[in-house]
Amino acid sequence: MSVFDGLKFRKVSSPIHNLDPRIKFFYVIVIFFSAILFNQIIVLLTLFLMTIPFVLLAHVQKEWLRSLRGAAFLAFFIFIVNIASSYFTSGYSLTANQIESAIAMTLRFIVLAGSFSVFFLTTSPDHLGLALEQSHVPYEFAFAFTTAVRFVPVLAEEAQTIMDAQKARGLEMEKGSFLKKIRNYIPVLIPLIVSSIRRSLELAEAMESSIDH
Repeated sequence: MSVFDGLKFRKVSSPIHNLDPRIKFFYVIVIFFSAILFNQIIVLLTLFLMTIPFVLLAHVQKEWLRSLRGAAFLAFFIFIVNIASSYFTSGYSLTANQIESAIAMTLRFIVLAGSFSVFFLTTSPDHLGLALEQSHVPYEFAFAFTTAVRFVPVLAEEAQTIMDAQKARGLEMEKGSFLKKIRNYIPVLIPLIVSSIRRSLELAEAMESSIDH
């Protein structure tokens, strides 16, 4: 779950941290749509390399690399699923185009994970909310978006707490075959989902009570 380390804001004095949050948000949106629209490996690699200068200027190399290392498991899973689906749906055969497509899908995920990691590492939710209000974004949208951004590090810490609790009970997360590792994360994901639903309901009740008053 080290992928969550790249979703927590780090207060560092750097040119990227001092940028207007709207500029960083626009950059992330451009990267997102570019990664979705293009399926060529060269283009996706270029998009990934474009993120590295921002990481170096922001001085968040360790956190960014840690998040990519955590995302590597999901990237490998995406690659295996694409290869398997191509193999079974094409008469038990693989072509170079199918392998290239699976690599492109994996790279797309890495590009998105890397770019959003830089955004969350260098953007304060408070500054983001203020920038959206100054841009005359409707308050409801600005509030919903900034609230979602604030919940990312909270969920990250909660996921780490659940993992530590399960390890203390004897659950070995990193041992076993690939399928066993996937099954090992089920006792983490189910409590995390339940806790997230409970937290969202509590937030909704708090908002309703504040409106009533």
